[in-house]
Amino acid sequence: MKIVPSIFLLVLLMVSASATAIPSNGPPPPGIPPPGLPIDGDVVTMAVFAVLFGLYKIYKSKLFNKKTPA
Repeated sequence: MKIVPSIFLLVLLMVSASATAIPSNGPPPPGIPPPGLPIDGDVVTMAVFAVLFGLYKIYKSKLFNKKTPA
């Protein structure tokens, strides 16, 4: 029985590749952030900007929707 060198090398490569593909134990996942983080930071500022943007859109809508006299 004659062993073909290219097939022998291919099988050797496949075995060595599968042996190195075994996952190792990595670092543990990051923990949960501590409680007490603010969930309502700058709500007042965002409300002011929302009102100003709404007023701007209303003004712009009324400005461009005027009908010109014929």
